[in-house]
Order: sequence, then structure tokens, then C-alpha cells
Amino acid sequence: MGSPDWIKIAERVALAFRATTAKDRRASHSVYVILLHDPTLTGRWGLYVGQTSRDPDLRFDQHKAGHKASRAVKRFGVKLLPHLVHHLNPMRGWESLELEAALADGFRNAGIPWIEGGH
Repeated sequence: MGSPDWIKIAERVALAFRATTAKDRRASHSVYVILLHDPTLTGRWGLYVGQTSRDPDLRFDQHKAGHKASRAVKRFGVKLLPHLVHHLNPMRGWESLELEAALADGFRNAGIPWIEGGH
């Protein structure tokens, strides 16, 4: 599987973010990023940004199984991209909500063509 051309841009965007509550003893939430690929529409690639109080690997599996799933992840989710957010996690719940939205906006503003999530 080849990487999309913009993956390095996504790495730079994600690494620019900081979590003020990262590694706090009360931190129990994470943000996560999932690589999306839709081979039916000219092979487009994208990213899904989410937040969870569960382990991101478990949350990815839940999406793929259809449990509280993003339709985009269920259909097009390829894999987690933990290297984009490892420096942020874990964090407090309120901050995970803020960073989920900020990351998605940052990816959009950087010109990444297909972004889902980031509610």
C-alpha cells in the first residue's frame, strides 16, 4: 500500500499540536487518526479524526464492526495512524474533544482532501 502524497503534511500538522493535560494522572481519553481509502472513487485517500475514552485500537475495531461507527471508517478505514498523535495521549476528556476538532480543522486547512470526524 502506497502512502498518499500528503501524509508528510499531516504529520507536520499533527506534531504542531500539544495537549496541556497529556500524561496527567487523571487523563483517560485519547484522540486518534484513521487512514481512509476509497478505491471506488478514483482511489481517494483521507483521514478520520476521533476521540475516545477507550483504547484507540479497540475503538478502531468497534468502528469496523459497526458499533457506534462512523460510516466512513466502517467502509473505508484502513488502519490507525498512532504516530500522528502519540505525543498527545492520554489527556483529559474535555481536551480530547477540543483537540479532535482542532486536528480535523488543521488537516483541512493544510489542504488534505478528505477529512471525516472532528465533531
